[in-house]
Amino acid sequence: MYSGINSLKTEESISQIVYFGLPGDITIKGNPLESTNNNKNVDDFISNKTNNIIEWDQFTPELKQSLTDSLYKEKSVVPIFVDPETCNLHYEGYCKTELWPLFHYILWESTIQTSEEKNWEGYVKFNQMFANEIAKYYQPGDMIWIQDYHLLVLPEMLRKLLPEANIGIFIHTTFPTSEIFRCLPKRKEVLKGILGSNLVGFQIYSYSRHFISSCTRVLGLESTPTGVEYNGTTVSVEIFTIGIDVEKIEKRRITPKVLEKMESLKGLYEGKRIIIGTDKLDKIKGVKHKLSAYEYFLTLYPEWQGKVILVQVTSPSNSNDAKLVETQVSELVAHINGQFGTLEFTPVHYYHQDLDQDEYFALLNVADVGLITSVRDGMNTTSHEFVLCQKENHGPLILSEFTGTAGSLSGAILVNPWDHEGVAQAINEALLMTKEERNDRYKQLYKNVTNNTSQFWAKSFYKELREKDSVELDSTEPIPILNTEEVIDKYVNSGKRCFFFDYDGTLTPICNTPSAAVPGPEMLKALTVLTNDPRNYIFVISGRDQEFLDLHLGHFKNLGLSAEHGSFIKYPGESWKNATEDMDLSWKEDVMNIFNFYTERTQGSFIENKKCAITWHYRLADPNYGAFQAKECQTHLENVILSKYPVEILIGKKCLEVRPSAINKGSIVNSLLADQEDCDFVLCSGDDKTDEDMFKALTTNGENSKQYNIYTCRIGPTNVKTLANCTLAAPADLIELMGKLANISSI
Repeated sequence: MYSGINSLKTEESISQIVYFGLPGDITIKGNPLESTNNNKNVDDFISNKTNNIIEWDQFTPELKQSLTDSLYKEKSVVPIFVDPETCNLHYEGYCKTELWPLFHYILWESTIQTSEEKNWEGYVKFNQMFANEIAKYYQPGDMIWIQDYHLLVLPEMLRKLLPEANIGIFIHTTFPTSEIFRCLPKRKEVLKGILGSNLVGFQIYSYSRHFISSCTRVLGLESTPTGVEYNGTTVSVEIFTIGIDVEKIEKRRITPKVLEKMESLKGLYEGKRIIIGTDKLDKIKGVKHKLSAYEYFLTLYPEWQGKVILVQVTSPSNSNDAKLVETQVSELVAHINGQFGTLEFTPVHYYHQDLDQDEYFALLNVADVGLITSVRDGMNTTSHEFVLCQKENHGPLILSEFTGTAGSLSGAILVNPWDHEGVAQAINEALLMTKEERNDRYKQLYKNVTNNTSQFWAKSFYKELREKDSVELDSTEPIPILNTEEVIDKYVNSGKRCFFFDYDGTLTPICNTPSAAVPGPEMLKALTVLTNDPRNYIFVISGRDQEFLDLHLGHFKNLGLSAEHGSFIKYPGESWKNATEDMDLSWKEDVMNIFNFYTERTQGSFIENKKCAITWHYRLADPNYGAFQAKECQTHLENVILSKYPVEILIGKKCLEVRPSAINKGSIVNSLLADQEDCDFVLCSGDDKTDEDMFKALTTNGENSKQYNIYTCRIGPTNVKTLANCTLAAPADLIELMGKLANISSI
């Protein structure tokens, strides 16, 4: 990773790369590090120097600042000093106890609520410390690149501190399916934290797909295969295949020390075909699966007994179940060696230790087959290193299909670690593989590894993140936020005012169940005052039916109502009038049959049958399947209904509606304005496509709408294509404005 990031120094547009991270253990060693403070050395600020290791309680504010200044000046490194308790809660607590198992499909058997909450508090505190420090050094135009699951809520924190910053995060680990991820108690907080970024990167497509699916299912956000709509912008989600520093390893694998150790290993395992496995001793690395499959191989193919050995090296792990896994692995090794071994032959050579780099590369060089059986793995660099070390032998690579590298290493033999017979057959296939096939497969593997280097990964991510920033700078200007002060000023100085409001998503938030969207007390209070002002002419123009509008808003004597997108209208103080009474509604039966067909096949969907329209809702359905069914239903309606009847299909928020094409909200607005010739102030608000008809009607009243005090306001994100001339983020903002206008009317 670091070699890739360091390669960005060659980019002309980058003047400096600053690293932020924990300092780790700090010792006094070698020449003193000069301080930028008063010509002293950094270690002059260390109190009670009894040995070379600096303890936490020795980190005085002066020492921290001096060390920070010096490291920044000489190394472009900013150390984040986090107390041991917070570090433990963050890493051993939340990262390793909550996130790491879940991301690798390991669900907790039980959780203690107080412990989980305390770990989460430590995780948040840790991320906030990083955010605060980064914000101190940030300059406009800087790009911030965050690494991995240890800092998942950092993007949101930085977004609050630095709203204009260009932020990217690359998650090196796996990302589980939404069915697994939603088990996380803090699932919403984690997703919102990540979505503070401009760009989210993953190793392979399935991880990005799972992340996007989680955003849709857990947060209810709109998404595409390459992004998520969040807080009025699109957070890009892309794939960046990470690799290794090929040039460095190519040199390291053939140093004299490595070559010397290779000769020793060849002598030690002379006459034997070598299968190599090097893994950390974690559950997810699948060492137990590998040993069980190797045992099955020796049973299924007895002709290989005495001719093939498995050299398995496991490095110690700090996971909670490391001791248990170590015991199980040791027992399996003893069992296999006891069953198939002799005084002259040991089938499994097991070493539980940290290898130095020379021994590691020597093993990879002399191996005949590489065997990786991880049950879940974000990447697995061993597979890449094995390929580079096989430049002479062209040994086959057997690779678990559940590793992040499986998709890019097309020349590997992919296996399912749980299928012991399948892995055993793959081992036999690898050992019997012809030289020609080995060469062909190796060419593919080598090309994949050398093309997808760590440098290529870093430059690809940097380029994409930079383009996101450029798109923001070069894009057309977003819809301006409604200037409430200007609106209030025009309201005060106007003689006759007209208000046209949509209901759902405008006067009330969108609800999963339409009947739950009842008006709030603040809105009712403001509407009461505004409708009592004789200079105000107010209409609620909704897709709702008459019964609903009468139930919740019918008590306002001076309020006009329009139901079913203009099909029915009720002027203030009058009764309802049907604008479609002479229209043919025979189409409803055919539409109802189609909607019933899709309702029966889409769990959670339902039909709202109005007098002049029919709406199919799928807000409670599975997000992906509901959207798919909606497209299928829309196509069905277009093919069967539109060619026969004078109707149109409205695509709303998680719904489809069929209504007469001659009636819409725009025609109602035009009709109402025609009756108010002396109107010199208009405020029209809506939140979806059906309200664009109103905005269009008001836009055609004159190009200079501001000159005539016409404010068309779209409720929602600023980046949505609309005919409105301004926007507000949420219904609460509109209600707040209504309250301010009501205060003026009550004076």
